[in-house]
Amino acid sequence: MACFADIRSEDVNEFGGIGDRMSINRLKLGAAAAIAAGTVIPFAGAPADASTAAPQGHSLHVIKTLSSNFVGPLQFAVSGRNVYVADSFVSALFRIGRSTPLATGPDPSAGGDIAGVAVDHSGALAYASSNGDHSTTTLTILRHGKKPVVADLSGFEAKRNPDGAVHFGVHNPSTCVSDALKAADIPVSYTGTVDSHPYAVTSLGHGSWAVADAGGNDIVKVDRWGHPSLLSVLPSQPLKITAAFAKANNLPDCVVGVTYKFEPVPTDVEIGKHGRLYVTTLPGGPEDPSAGNRGSVYTVNPWSGHNRRIATGFAGATNLAIDRHGDVYVAELFTGTLSKVVCGKPKPVLSLPGLAAVEYANGHLYASTAPAVSGGNGPGTVVLLGH
Repeated sequence: MACFADIRSEDVNEFGGIGDRMSINRLKLGAAAAIAAGTVIPFAGAPADASTAAPQGHSLHVIKTLSSNFVGPLQFAVSGRNVYVADSFVSALFRIGRSTPLATGPDPSAGGDIAGVAVDHSGALAYASSNGDHSTTTLTILRHGKKPVVADLSGFEAKRNPDGAVHFGVHNPSTCVSDALKAADIPVSYTGTVDSHPYAVTSLGHGSWAVADAGGNDIVKVDRWGHPSLLSVLPSQPLKITAAFAKANNLPDCVVGVTYKFEPVPTDVEIGKHGRLYVTTLPGGPEDPSAGNRGSVYTVNPWSGHNRRIATGFAGATNLAIDRHGDVYVAELFTGTLSKVVCGKPKPVLSLPGLAAVEYANGHLYASTAPAVSGGNGPGTVVLLGH
């Protein structure tokens, strides 16, 4: 596994030895409609081929189902014996073993949700919520015996729009390319728009939190007083348009070979060794494997904001976990596969239909499933994994 060791050593050097739209709207309406908000880019992708299927020979299996009482448990957190679940489809936060929700979010029938949830070492709990049009998005921090702290993430996005200088679409398109994209109602060239959809959160320690904002294409820090600040803007995701892709979208030959830069759509953030952050991204539309497996994992230096891609090739990277050895596991939504990052690529270790999220705690990996996301049936679950 020398190549993975090399990646880690480079990351340590990168951090200077510092110590210890196509944006996702809601992963709830099936693979095709799962990822829409902000700028809607109606690319269809090319027909998927057999190479997108998950390889066999898995080394993990489900030991125990902890709960099957959910609809869309897209994010969850484990702290000791407590498992906190953000059931985004019903816009509520639960603790397994307790029937009533700990918190409820904006009206789910109008598109509201509760997404990210995390617990820190002091027992403080933080969760993210959004209303349907993303005009009000927040991170709520709950500490025992204290008033909740609510961070205004949509206000921060409206004021700063951190990806407002990032260019998406096609750079210097020809007249033919420009006319073709316009005719297909596809933005030709644009910069990041104001949009916020906080989708994942992790503790940074000392009462602070990192939030992956899938609408804003960035990672935002929220301190213990609820003040947001920018940690990092994720880079655009270029796709070179193939003949098959052009045909699937009824585009003329002049667009073949053109590079279209999509939005990065961060879907999870976790903290690893040396304080660096790990982030999963969907690749902008189409997020499914029809344009290839383009989900990625980035590291982010929380002090400088510098980010670097360390792995790619995931079929819908919606969540990740880091075990005690520093190994990174990624939930691949579109194949229902849990993969381990090996030499910068996915190595499948478990097939779990409807897989949405993965966490590491208590020496074990845990996972959640939301079959309805990819058009399946059955309840959403949280399960314990083992060898």
